[in-house]
Amino acid sequence: MSLHLVPVRFADAAAFVATWHRHHQPPVGCKFCMGVADNEGILRGVAIIGRPVARHLDNGQTLEVTRTATDGTPNANSMLYGAAWRAAQALGYTRLITYTQATETGASLRAAGWKTIAHRPARPGWNTPSRPRQATGTEYMPRTLWEATA
Repeated sequence: MSLHLVPVRFADAAAFVATWHRHHQPPVGCKFCMGVADNEGILRGVAIIGRPVARHLDNGQTLEVTRTATDGTPNANSMLYGAAWRAAQALGYTRLITYTQATETGASLRAAGWKTIAHRPARPGWNTPSRPRQATGTEYMPRTLWEATA
């Protein structure tokens, strides 16, 4: 199967994530989205790229791949990660990051040339008395921080 990049509106990318992502809902916003389609024009995967979730990383030069989702098509995720980095660079950003859960191998990130830069311990969640938040089902999950490399 031959894949190619396609533009995707945020609403369509969010709907794709809602259908295909294993453990997260779509994010609330983005800077840009992209997709991969097969030679029949069927959307096989999407990437949503936005500002870093961690405030200390939100320096105006860094973006975060907040979601990717595919229908299982081989190489779609790697293609999305590579294209996201090229697009971020073309827009003037100097850093692109993403996270994986400890149970995920990161194979598509390594295939796209990304590197592990940190391992984050599990958190009990983000709920605090001053800012109540709903549980998402991903609490107590160690994560790996990845960075795109030039």
